[in-house]
Amino acid sequence: MKTRRIGKTKLDVTEISFGAAALGGLYRECPREQAIDTLQAAWDSGIRYFDVAPWYGLGLAERRVGDFLRDKPEGDYVLSTKVGRLMRPVPTGTVPNYGYVNPLSFDADYDYSYDGIMRSVEFSYARLGLNRIDILYVHDIGGYTHGAAKNAVHLKQFLDSGVKALEELRSSGAISAFGLGVNEVPVCLDVMRHADLDCILLAGRYTLLDRSAVAELLPLCRQKGTSLVVGGVFNSGILATGPVPGSHFDYLPADDDVLAKVGAMEAIAKRHGVPLAAPAMKFPLREDIVASVLIGTAKPSSLTRNMEIVAPQIDDGIYAEFEPYTLVAPPLGAEAVRV
Repeated sequence: MKTRRIGKTKLDVTEISFGAAALGGLYRECPREQAIDTLQAAWDSGIRYFDVAPWYGLGLAERRVGDFLRDKPEGDYVLSTKVGRLMRPVPTGTVPNYGYVNPLSFDADYDYSYDGIMRSVEFSYARLGLNRIDILYVHDIGGYTHGAAKNAVHLKQFLDSGVKALEELRSSGAISAFGLGVNEVPVCLDVMRHADLDCILLAGRYTLLDRSAVAELLPLCRQKGTSLVVGGVFNSGILATGPVPGSHFDYLPADDDVLAKVGAMEAIAKRHGVPLAAPAMKFPLREDIVASVLIGTAKPSSLTRNMEIVAPQIDDGIYAEFEPYTLVAPPLGAEAVRV
């Protein structure tokens, strides 16, 4: 599989990468054997960049990704995980419902400070059982997750001391790159005014449908040499399923406007003889600053199907036809968008 460079680093990642949230039991249980089989399917398909986080299954996904990668040659893969939440053990049966089925018995505390980030990295080493992490993303900082008031506190904590932790880890060689792992554009712009980021894992905001990153973030990334890793290319599923009953956009049931836009996009794809998922996966890679498109699943069959979808060439002219049906996320209010 082709690779692309992360920012100004010497780190190359495969154009398609694997996101491990579903391996932590996101929305439905994922038995261990199934998780390992899914990772093997990703490896067999040529994927060599794997992304995980302490949040996924409250530590469970990190354990599974580490178990899988432990016998792989160190130089053959790139691994990213995240900081910003510290896992705290709780009694069995008292884990809050965060959408993970059968997670480990932990709860999460937000901590974007120097000490919190350093502790998070040490905990991740232990859960992974690995001695190397290539990329660290600051996870879910921003008003989208916290709301304006709480995020002001978190952002100050991060800029006052958390950035220093990441810079020390990078300069010492403990990591090769750092950035943000978020679902919104505004916090990326805020942080980039104060820190040099190697990369941003941006979910759902530079897709065939949602072009929120185009106006300001893409030009700033080009200017600063910051790469994008694009997640959420199906916008919570609707660009894979089409506008079917129960389809979701941005983690919520899709409204009539989104359903109509996606319906028009689906008709365009059909005229070109391709499933809508194919241009959805390929679209971000048309931009040079995009290093990789992140796909996630807990089923080997889904992983294989997505890789088969993305393989054939698509007439580049198709993308202009989608332009009238794109959207930009509305400005964030004072409250958290995703709770």
